[in-house]
Amino acid sequence: MKDIILVATDSGHPDFRKLIHLLDKELKIRDGDDHEFYSQYNKLEDIKHTVVAYDDQTPIGCGAFKKYEEKIAEIKRMFVLENYRSLGVASKILQYLEKWAARSDFEFCILETGVKQPEAIRLYEKNGYDYIENFGQYAGVEASKCFKKKIQP
Repeated sequence: MKDIILVATDSGHPDFRKLIHLLDKELKIRDGDDHEFYSQYNKLEDIKHTVVAYDDQTPIGCGAFKKYEEKIAEIKRMFVLENYRSLGVASKILQYLEKWAARSDFEFCILETGVKQPEAIRLYEKNGYDYIENFGQYAGVEASKCFKKKIQP
């Protein structure tokens, strides 16, 4: 693996779309019967800020953020190809998104992940995210874990 290159783009980018397709296939298996509930909140139309990670010319991971509330960005659609996991790629993507969100005048990032995604939970804990009460559509959903982090410009 060469140096990972991160490219800022939008949700229409073909490499981002390809990775999201793979993410959705994986989540359908992991989420099982809950997949339809979660998928309704992962539509790409509202997502304008995305990043794609490349190893040479190969797209290997992605992430995004969107406005949740004034000064709060929601991290969305985090994914890394299985053979690139545990190499720090997801942390690089997440940190890039946080810096971008801070430059866009957001002060906090929030996110939701599922209890069936323990590696995602570890990623967010490792990157300084704190558990919060489930927000918005995830309130009362036992299969969801929500996080928040103050970001620096």
